[in-house]
Amino acid sequence: MAEAPQGQGLRILLHQHQKERTPVHISSHAERDRVLEIFRSAIVQPGPPASFALQTVQDAIKPQRQTVLVQDENQLLENALRTLLQELVSSAVKSGERIMQYGQAIDDKERIQGQIPCLLDIVLYLCERGHVEGGMIFQLLEDLTEMSTMRDCKEVFAYIESKQDILGKQELFGRGKLVMLRTCNQLLRRLSKANDVVFCGRIIMFLAHFFPLSERSAVNIKGVFNTSNETKYEKDAPDGISVDFNFYKTFWSLQEHFCNPGPTTLGPTKWQKFASNLMVVLDTFEAQPLNDDDGNTNNLEEEAATFSIKYLTSSKLMGLELKDPSFRRHILVQCLILFDYLKAPGKNDKDGPSESMKEEINSCEERVKKLLEVTPPKGKEFLHCIEHILEREKNWVWWKRDGCPPFEKQAVEKKTGQDGVKKRRPRWRLGNKELSQLWKWAEQNPNALTDPQRVRTPSVMDYWKPLAEDMDASAGIEAEYHHKNNRVYCWKGLRFSARQDLEGFSRFTEYGIEGVVPPELLPPEVCSKYHAKASERSKRAKKDEEAKGATQQVEENQTTTAAMENENGVNADLEDSVAPMDAEASVINISESGDPTPDEHQKQSVDTEVGQEAGQSEVDVEAEVEAGMMDGETDAEAEPDLAS
Repeated sequence: MAEAPQGQGLRILLHQHQKERTPVHISSHAERDRVLEIFRSAIVQPGPPASFALQTVQDAIKPQRQTVLVQDENQLLENALRTLLQELVSSAVKSGERIMQYGQAIDDKERIQGQIPCLLDIVLYLCERGHVEGGMIFQLLEDLTEMSTMRDCKEVFAYIESKQDILGKQELFGRGKLVMLRTCNQLLRRLSKANDVVFCGRIIMFLAHFFPLSERSAVNIKGVFNTSNETKYEKDAPDGISVDFNFYKTFWSLQEHFCNPGPTTLGPTKWQKFASNLMVVLDTFEAQPLNDDDGNTNNLEEEAATFSIKYLTSSKLMGLELKDPSFRRHILVQCLILFDYLKAPGKNDKDGPSESMKEEINSCEERVKKLLEVTPPKGKEFLHCIEHILEREKNWVWWKRDGCPPFEKQAVEKKTGQDGVKKRRPRWRLGNKELSQLWKWAEQNPNALTDPQRVRTPSVMDYWKPLAEDMDASAGIEAEYHHKNNRVYCWKGLRFSARQDLEGFSRFTEYGIEGVVPPELLPPEVCSKYHAKASERSKRAKKDEEAKGATQQVEENQTTTAAMENENGVNADLEDSVAPMDAEASVINISESGDPTPDEHQKQSVDTEVGQEAGQSEVDVEAEVEAGMMDGETDAEAEPDLAS
């Protein structure tokens, strides 16, 4: 395709301006010239657009809002910028410079970019920040490509590729995706399919990355084939041909089915013709196998640099092409693609092949795979890659068949049961999810249960250190973060104390979990609150021994007194003298610790009788009874805990 002159691009733009979609123009020529002059001075300023872009718009338009333009102001600015862009392109053509390099200079050893890229950067910055309408930059890029020759379009498209991340942002993509699609399609129509293959590939790759995978505008939903890709070959045999011309025609006639496989499955006669021609080709390939020398002679990596999208169809080249491993692979891969299409399920059962056709397809597919496997070089690896690609292609086919549903998964909302009834919680093997996962992990890692680094019991002193630090007021730890609020920590600590420190474990009943902490870990002021001093412990032990001796003496006195009562009849007087003391001791015991125990009643009566027999005063007896009951109460409470 011959490249259009520069003036033709300008005429295209002028025609484009004549058919404006929204006929909004600047009110007067003086106002237009003022706006253009402000932007002309802006595009030659050094530095990033962020330093002067917004101020330039405010000086040129004087918007109602300081940072965001309204609809009429956006249209006014867009028309002014499109006019300025047209003038810059016209000036570049007259000066004979490249469009994207017009106005480029070197100042103080710094390279200043061209005026047109600077103008595009200013508009892109304003669109990205939301100061102007987001689709304005896409409109300017479309105008620029229409005014440019194909040589300049490559530089314009290079600018588009460099700004792909910014143009693909959601606030800009939604406003200009259709304009960008139209711009790229117009470029593809102007390019030559044979001479501009690399540039066409760049445009297609850009569209593939710019648009999401689920974009319906890029999907061939109807499955229409490109029938314009026609393979032309010789119909009549030339003079002096050295190959079988009937085989030549049979071989290249397969391209008609590869180009448009739809009618092949509809008519039985077409399928029989294709199957018979394919059998002839496969028989020829099998009769003329290739060896490793043929694969080394035709280096595929070197061919990649001069690869063409179509092979030559001259009958004189038929013999050489049959010995080319790359040529054979292309034909055989085309067969696998056709078979994969024929076996793909359609929306209706009538669209699929018949049972007899499926059997023929499977047999032909096996033969094609065997030929690919024996085709050098690395036939097995190549076949494995092709099978992997075709397997992934099935997902794409199913997605299109189901109407191209979006890939993004919606957030799952928690659904409540009917009438607000909670759903039944799932049952786990060991009561909850965590224990079940732990048990499953232990089954998969049996050595973890016997690892000496894991199977160890900490000492009581080490285990209760965190709780002892919490009890220290100088540490300043808040109550809600204390370890005593952790039930698992307290439960494990009680188990360790029950095995290693029974005395500390017995204090849990009276003082709670804080009383179990060993006194060596606590500061003196806290230790005195939960633990008695050593002198008090020895005094309590001495009183216990005296109480035991007094009990034995009381039993002897009771025996002697009973004998005297039988003789003198004073049993009633003794009961009257003992009962008030028992009642008084019971009252004292209840006021001190709550519910008395039978053992405590017995100790109180014993102490009272011993005091009276020793000739003590009533005040001394009451004081001794109180002291004895305090010690007895503590011991009585400690004994069941120790026993348990």
